[in-house]
Amino acid sequence: MLQTKLKQTLRDVADFPKPGIIFKDITPVLKDPDLCREITIALANQLKGIQIDAVAGIESRGFLFGLALAQALKVPFIPIRKSGKLPHQTIKQSYDLEYGSATLEVHRDAFLPGQNVLIHDDLLATGGTVAAASQLVTQLNAKVAAYSFLISLDFLNGKERLSSFSEHTFSLINY
Repeated sequence: MLQTKLKQTLRDVADFPKPGIIFKDITPVLKDPDLCREITIALANQLKGIQIDAVAGIESRGFLFGLALAQALKVPFIPIRKSGKLPHQTIKQSYDLEYGSATLEVHRDAFLPGQNVLIHDDLLATGGTVAAASQLVTQLNAKVAAYSFLISLDFLNGKERLSSFSEHTFSLINY
C-alpha cells in the first residue's frame, strides 16, 4: 500500500528548523523512482472529477511533485516562489510561518482569469504558506480548485484555514 511505503520511506528530523519541530523529510522518497511514479499517479487519481487548468507548486518542495503532477494532468505548471526569485513582473503576498515570516511571489501573467488552479506542496502544516499562495491565485482572478499534498499534519488544523478557498484538500498520508 502506498501510504505504508511512503511512511516507511520518509525521514523524521528532530529539532529542524528549530527546537521542538519534527521535520518530515521527503528526500529519501526522491531516491526511489518507482515510488515517485506511484505518488504522482495517486495524486492525479485523487483529482478525478475536478476541473484543473493549471498546477501551482510552492517553492521548493512543491516543485518536485507539482511539475510531475502537471505533466500527468496535461496542464501548465506555475511556480510560486520566495520573494526576489522570479525575473518578470510579480505580485507578492506576505504571511507568518510557525517560526517566522516570509513572502511569496508569482508572475502577474501566471494565470488566466477564471482558471481552475490546483495548489500543490509537499506538506500541509498550519496552512499559512498555502493560504498566501491561494491569495496570489485569487488576486489574479483565478480560482483555487483544489489542494494536494503528500503529507498533512492534521493536528495543526491547516485544512480548516484553506476551506474558504476550496472544499477539496487531498493528501496521501495524514498525521
